[in-house]
Amino acid sequence: MPQLALYTFGVLKAPLADPGPLTRELHDRGEAVYPEIARQPGYVAHAEPAPGGRGTHFALDWGVWGGFAVPRWYGKGRAADRVALAATLSVWTDLRLARDAIYSGLHREALNRRHDWFERTGHPPYAFWWVADGAIPTWREGVGRLEHLHDNGPAPYAFTFPRSFAADGTPGSR
Repeated sequence: MPQLALYTFGVLKAPLADPGPLTRELHDRGEAVYPEIARQPGYVAHAEPAPGGRGTHFALDWGVWGGFAVPRWYGKGRAADRVALAATLSVWTDLRLARDAIYSGLHREALNRRHDWFERTGHPPYAFWWVADGAIPTWREGVGRLEHLHDNGPAPYAFTFPRSFAADGTPGSR
């Protein structure tokens, strides 16, 4: 049975290395959100760097998730003192369960604060697509899907909650 891949990407207002309270708050919130999301029904897995890695997103070993990649519109830098992004890559069993997890609990609280931490870029913040059962999406694939969504709008190749598609390509309910 196909599974659902989800790539999220946001450009932060300040670099991750910024010692300010908003950056610390975002980091602390993320530390609490990830374990809660991982316990939700429908959650399968998410990209995590290999233990013991050092450096920023770009320097870490992501294993089967592939080398870290970002959309073409990200321009804040790749050096540790300039990286200003938040990205996730995960796999879910279905769209309804992913929606329930994302729009509840600590993650819902964080979404309500997203404009405190993230720039409004005019680009989609996430893209879904279907993968074969057991397949692991890569960061580059996620970037490609998000860029396709931005350039072409929702389609079976890359879609959103409001404009979703079933695994067979038929439009979802709206």
